Amino acid sequence: MRGELVLSISTLLGFLLTLIRVGGVFVFTPIPGVTGMLSPARVALSLGVTMSLFPEWPKVADVPSAGLFAMWVLSESALGIGIGLTVAFIAESLAVGSQVFGLQAGYGFASTIDPNTQADSGILIVFAQLAAGLLFFATGIHREVIGAFARSLENWPAGAFVLQRGAAEQVVALGANMFATGLRLALPLVAILAMVDISLALLGRVNAQLQLITIAFPVKMMISLAVLGWLALLLLPLYRAGMSAGFAAMRALISR
Repeated sequence: MRGELVLSISTLLGFLLTLIRVGGVFVFTPIPGVTGMLSPARVALSLGVTMSLFPEWPKVADVPSAGLFAMWVLSESALGIGIGLTVAFIAESLAVGSQVFGLQAGYGFASTIDPNTQADSGILIVFAQLAAGLLFFATGIHREVIGAFARSLENWPAGAFVLQRGAAEQVVALGANMFATGLRLALPLVAILAMVDISLALLGRVNAQLQLITIAFPVKMMISLAVLGWLALLLLPLYRAGMSAGFAAMRALISR
């Protein structure tokens, strides 16, 4: 007799609910070179993580009604999206910082193709997004996210998730911290470029014959490259510090 693969309704529902919870986080997770929110890479990664969590799949005793299953889907999506936001906020803080000092340094005029959207975007913003995506895997954050999913399946069975006020406040605080971190990253370069502008203005005031406009732009770009090389050394500790706050919000989401 040939062996037949038989999937029970309970197993199928557990797979679907876990996939919905896992898929919510990868909508916002920065993945280098992945285009679109539902790209094959994101779908394959969501399926792989879901299969790795097979021992933690929820056990659904009875077949739910359509309305109850829709409520379960909303609950699982809310938890997955909440975890995804805690991961994405620190990546967006790097993009905010690059946007701020990109305009001051003159790199706002330089554009390239964003691999995530296939549209023209600032070169520093694309660099920040790719760096955040690489750091996500290089620092092992993906393993922490998978572990958080396993713990969330233990603490919050299928359809039982309820967003608590304290957890929601921590996620909102991460959104505010995103702008604060981006500004802190950009302020050193903005301050140096402001000093360069003041110095060139004073030189132009002293000697009106100097053609400072023609040299101001390349000077600012060269200084910006030097400062960016120094700031690149701070990306790793800055990313880890931001993720520590993200993990605190993530633990608040999955704890009861």
